[in-house]
Amino acid sequence: MRIVYMGTPDFAVPALQALLDSPHHQVVGVFSQPDRPKGRGYKLMPPPVKELAESRQVPVYQPQKLRDGAALEILKQWAPDVIVVAAYGRILPKDILELPPYGCVNVHASLLPQYRGAGPVQWSVIHGEKTTGVTTMLMAQGMDTGDILEQASVSIGPDETAGELMDRLARLGAELLLHTLGLLEAGEAVPTVQDESRATYAPMLKKSDGALDFSQPAQKLYDRIRGVSPWPGAYAYLDNKLLKIHKAALLPEQKGEPGLLIGEKRMIVGCGDGALELLQVQPQGGKRMQGADFLRGLRSGERKKFTSCPSE
Repeated sequence: MRIVYMGTPDFAVPALQALLDSPHHQVVGVFSQPDRPKGRGYKLMPPPVKELAESRQVPVYQPQKLRDGAALEILKQWAPDVIVVAAYGRILPKDILELPPYGCVNVHASLLPQYRGAGPVQWSVIHGEKTTGVTTMLMAQGMDTGDILEQASVSIGPDETAGELMDRLARLGAELLLHTLGLLEAGEAVPTVQDESRATYAPMLKKSDGALDFSQPAQKLYDRIRGVSPWPGAYAYLDNKLLKIHKAALLPEQKGEPGLLIGEKRMIVGCGDGALELLQVQPQGGKRMQGADFLRGLRSGERKKFTSCPSE
């Protein structure tokens, strides 16, 4: 099949790699988001999908918008049988959705209709889900509302971060995509309408989603720490200074006042139910360090209590 691929971040790389390596498909062009400034020097950096495409001499188009007619004209020139979309980051207009004979196929990192939107992996971890997966679907004009083609499920590890889960789902999605395209080409795909009554929404994370409120149960806080890793990262305030929390351990039997540091040699914090040991932390303006090492730097005997914002 002649394929135009639309994707931007790391999650979209394995599916593109699988298509490029497949003897049954030809990637005739790639759409990706424009280069963005990154790092301390704000140097323009290409998206991971663009880097892979250019390394394989595949034409790349990075439009600022899709509704001015220019993108449609390029797609007509590339004449794809199908458009494959994975974490592209833009809504496709109707004229593009209707262009390819086999439609537009999206690889989405949840078991739709659950967790529609830009943050399905992160919110599935934050909400303590035990199972998730990937879905291939025929795209429609709504947000992840198209008919389901295939799904594959996986268990979420009890200590797995969103970043680790994202990597697993990206690889699984690549495998599922190849199988789905084979069914489409053979005329054997059976689209299934989504059950709207089961739909949930997973918006893109904000920086504030990383704030920890220690009045919540330890399990909920632990799930949030995992779900916001690697971005935006979990944090709380100690002595009105932001402290990033990179890694923690659950202590469900430990008791303590919510937010209060109750360990002498280990950085243990009381929660609404149970406690957390903060294993890896990062002071504001400092480097990542072990929680026990950070604790040794505090004056002993002082009552230290975390807050979710500096004004409390």
